[in-house]
Amino acid sequence: MELSSSFIHFTNPSTSSPCNHYSFSSSFSPFPIQIHTKNLKFANPTCPNHRIFAVAVDPQGPQQELPKNSPQRLLRELAERKRGTAPKKKFPPKKFILRPPLDDKRLAERFLNSPQLSLKAFPLLSSCLPSSRLNNADKTWMDEYLLEAKQALGYPLEPSENFGDDNPAKQFDTLLYLAFQHPTGERTKARHVRSGHTRLLFLGQYVLELALAEFFLQRYPRESPGPMRERVYALIGKKHLPKWIKAASLQNLVFPFDDVDKLKRMEREPPVKSVFWALFGAIYLCFGMPEVYRVLFEVFGMDPEAEDCQPRERRQLEDVDYVSVEFEGKKLSWQEVAAYKPPEDALFAHPRLFRACVPPGMHRFRGNIWDYESRPQVMRALGYPLKMEDRIPDITKARNIELGLGLQLCFLHPSKHKFEHPRFCYERLEYLGQKIQDLVMAERLLMKHLDAPGLWLQERHRRTLMNKFCGRYLRDKHLHRFVIYAEDVQEKFEHNRKMRNPATTAVQQSLHGLSYAVYGKPDVRRLMFEVFDFEQIQPKAVV
Repeated sequence: MELSSSFIHFTNPSTSSPCNHYSFSSSFSPFPIQIHTKNLKFANPTCPNHRIFAVAVDPQGPQQELPKNSPQRLLRELAERKRGTAPKKKFPPKKFILRPPLDDKRLAERFLNSPQLSLKAFPLLSSCLPSSRLNNADKTWMDEYLLEAKQALGYPLEPSENFGDDNPAKQFDTLLYLAFQHPTGERTKARHVRSGHTRLLFLGQYVLELALAEFFLQRYPRESPGPMRERVYALIGKKHLPKWIKAASLQNLVFPFDDVDKLKRMEREPPVKSVFWALFGAIYLCFGMPEVYRVLFEVFGMDPEAEDCQPRERRQLEDVDYVSVEFEGKKLSWQEVAAYKPPEDALFAHPRLFRACVPPGMHRFRGNIWDYESRPQVMRALGYPLKMEDRIPDITKARNIELGLGLQLCFLHPSKHKFEHPRFCYERLEYLGQKIQDLVMAERLLMKHLDAPGLWLQERHRRTLMNKFCGRYLRDKHLHRFVIYAEDVQEKFEHNRKMRNPATTAVQQSLHGLSYAVYGKPDVRRLMFEVFDFEQIQPKAVV
């Protein structure tokens, strides 16, 4: 490559020819550039021995016309050709770009300053608070809309901060604000608002399921779980929720700029479902399950006897067995279910719920072979009976007898007695156990993962309680050997995995339902996380 520069050193200016040619040649182009200097004059040259010649060319000037053999023109044409043919680079969106993790000190400060660690007496309520304190934009929404929401739900209009620190209702204003910030709203761009709302709706869906399951089990003591599930869906199915939101005059808070009746179904149902579930999560945390019933049946006006809430007609098995005296000849109302308080000398944590799931006729099974051989092994594996402080020893004895009958019912497969005695199987206990198991796992995940959004918790919840896993937990304890099948199908269930897995899952869930009815929610936590190890904390032994 030959280079010649325009910075030329002349030893004798008088001998230099004014017609010398200067050329620049490179590998870019075979055409030389001829620059003539005979007409160039400098008034004040800086140095007598140096002459500096400069040619300024604007490559982007529209009026500048370059010669055909100019390298600048060739480079410009090449750049234009590449711009038209080369594919555009696709940069990854910001959410996929890895960010450096917070150091331990900043992470600890963020958690310690979070409102989620402020309530030591109410850990579940504290875990559902926003991860950072509300800002001015949050306060503006609360000042504008919160009074309208409280009035529609039937709550006093005074700020909830006036309650004492020992009252969970003190946080109701904050949770009520989070409940209405559905994913398509304006405030969900803020991380603490979006995460707080999704955590509330994650809890609220299981609260609603358990509340209606308990209600229908006590209202219809002879009915199988199939019609009950249809009744529940007819009340709180996602296509019915806009009707209830409009009945309570809350549609303007969910859709402040749209008419709910003119929206398409896919635009209307997801926000309403999100707000509805989160709302009952907030009510449950601050006021408990009785208030859930009041808002469902008073504020929203749900009617379990409405024509569109009835299950489809099906062939019913004849039920000739007795039910408890509390249910005979009447249907319990929601007020009776919500206001029921067990007597002081009650055998169980939820005596009416136990009577609704375990028929009185189970006493005919006392003293059979399963009662003598299998029941002691099952009770030993589950850690039953628990120590209870009863004033009268006869109460303890009666509870242990009823617990044994309930355990036998948990292992009684429908193939055995269901067609002659429809309630002599674990189906009703299984229905209750599935709902309390979902709620207990949801509460566990909320308190364990304070920084996780609700969608992540939902996926973790679903994978942990998958049916094939629930049956496996029971089989790991070798309790599937005590399931009572009918003689003609016993061999099929013992050797067919597709039939065995659902049956063992149902037994597992019915054990949780019995545990909840007899000892309450703490015992369900004990069974799930200490006896059966639902979270699989300990590594499995290698055989």
